[in-house]
Amino acid sequence: MSLAAPAIAADLPMKSEVPYVAPPFSWTSCYAGGHLGGGFGRNDMTDPVQLVQDSFLGTGSTIGTTTTSTSPTGVVVGGQIGCDYEFASNLVIGIEGTASGTTMKGSTNVLLPLGSPDIALVQANNDFLASVTGRVGYAFDNVLLYARGGLALAGDKYNVSGATFLGPPPYNFQGLDNRYGYVAGGGVDWAFARHWSVNLEYDYYSFGHGNILMTEQISGAFSGVVDAKQTVQVVKVGLNFHIWGSGW
Repeated sequence: MSLAAPAIAADLPMKSEVPYVAPPFSWTSCYAGGHLGGGFGRNDMTDPVQLVQDSFLGTGSTIGTTTTSTSPTGVVVGGQIGCDYEFASNLVIGIEGTASGTTMKGSTNVLLPLGSPDIALVQANNDFLASVTGRVGYAFDNVLLYARGGLALAGDKYNVSGATFLGPPPYNFQGLDNRYGYVAGGGVDWAFARHWSVNLEYDYYSFGHGNILMTEQISGAFSGVVDAKQTVQVVKVGLNFHIWGSGW
């Protein structure tokens, strides 16, 4: 009997191993990263002609209204942080905050008709952009198509400079502006490795009209208010590090 037991055991079928199945990828996670891109905008200023002429020649000297447009362009670089949640239907919702410094600058010349003649240089610089947005998208496994929109903030500097009608010294009116608006955009995000994703995104910013106090910087004797309207478009590439989600 003792010799038969090993033979019977050898005839029993071996227990099959259950193959490992990786959990499905999910965009549910929180992330932080950086971005780099380019921006181009439009800044409409009304009325730099009146600002200069009425300052030096007296209030009411300028007849009519002049709107001058500049087209700032430059590099956009910054960071972002956010969280996403993916539902069973592959719908993804999230929230994201971004902050970017920019080198966007633009300038144009405007004729001062009461000069002899005289020309003023109008400059617009966009120094930073920030936003807090919602994000909604649809996931194709590790590829996410998304749209985003929400509150935006821009920091800008405006200058109107040149020579006076009567000769030197020169003048330089300057105004600083921090303005709220909105941003809407979208892009595609690709999770290419554990913890890492890269995205390509387009954003449109609008900040509407707003009054800006312009103060003459050289003498400090003059100041005036101009109206400025601003829009910005940005195309950027981002890199994010993800945590706290399956698949990451």
